[in-house]
Amino acid sequence: MSYFKILGFEKEPFSTSPDPDFLYLAKDHDTVLMNTLIELRLRRGLSVILGDVGTGKTTLSRKLIQELKDREDFIFHMVLDPSFSDEHSFLDYLARSLDIPTQGLSSAVALRDTLEKYLFQKGVIEGKIVVLIIDEAQKLNETSLEMLRVLFNYETNEFKLIQIVLLGQLELHSKIIDIANFFDRISFKYTLNPLSKEETKEMIEFRIKKAGYKSSMHLFLDEAISEVYQASKGYPRRITMLCHRLLKELILKNKVVVDANFVKSIIRKDIQSGWHHDDALNREQALVYQFQR
Repeated sequence: MSYFKILGFEKEPFSTSPDPDFLYLAKDHDTVLMNTLIELRLRRGLSVILGDVGTGKTTLSRKLIQELKDREDFIFHMVLDPSFSDEHSFLDYLARSLDIPTQGLSSAVALRDTLEKYLFQKGVIEGKIVVLIIDEAQKLNETSLEMLRVLFNYETNEFKLIQIVLLGQLELHSKIIDIANFFDRISFKYTLNPLSKEETKEMIEFRIKKAGYKSSMHLFLDEAISEVYQASKGYPRRITMLCHRLLKELILKNKVVVDANFVKSIIRKDIQSGWHHDDALNREQALVYQFQR
C-alpha cells in the first residue's frame, strides 16, 4: 500500500509532478496567473515570468493551460524544450504544433508567410487568440529569440496576432535585455520569489487537504513547519521534496506527527549521507531583484 493511503490520503500530497490542481497560489503565483490571463485576453503580445529553480514556474504554466482549456476562443501550444538549432527548425516546429501543413514549405521565408496567414485567419477572421507558452525559455538561442521578435510584427492596428508567454530561469533576463525591439515589447514581466513562512504553512496545509486528508489531527506541527521553512528557504520544490520525505519516514518510524525534532533528525541524516534537497536551489538570488515588477 502506498504511504499516502496509509496516512489517510486519496492522492500523494507531495508529488513533484507539475499537477496544476496541487498548485498553491501564493501571492506571487496568483499575481502572475491573473495578470497573464488579462494580457492574453487583451492580446498585448509578450509576457515574461522569471524565477530561480524550484519556484513553481512549470506548475504555474500547467495551471495557465488549465485555465485556457476552459476558454473556447483560445488556441494554445506549450513548448517544453525550446532548443532549436536554426530558424527553419523553429518555424517548422511551430507550424506543425498549430496543425499547419508544412509539406512543400522548404524555406524559412515560406514558413513565415504561412504562419502570418494562419495567424491572420485565426485572429482576425475567426476571432481566436493564439498563444505560445514556452517553458525553460532560458534555452532559447539568439536565432529563436529573433524569430519571436519577428512574430511580434504580425499585428493589426488593435492587437498582436500571437501571444507569447516565456517562463525561464533568471539567466533569461541577461539574454533578452539587450535585444533591440524585444525587451521593450514586454507587456507584463514578473519574478517569482520564494514563499514566506506563512505561505509555506499554507502550501503544506493546502496540499494535504487537496490530497484528501480528512482527519482533525495535524500531521505537521507549527514548530515542524518552521523547520521546513528554514531548510527549504521557501522554495516550493524544496518544500515538496522535504515533506514527502518526512511523511515517508513518519511511517517507517511508526510515528503519527511531524514535530521540529523529527524534521531536524531527517535533515541531519540527509546531510550525513551526502544527500541534499535540490542543491541547485542554493544559488544566490542576486539577479532576482533586477527583474522585479
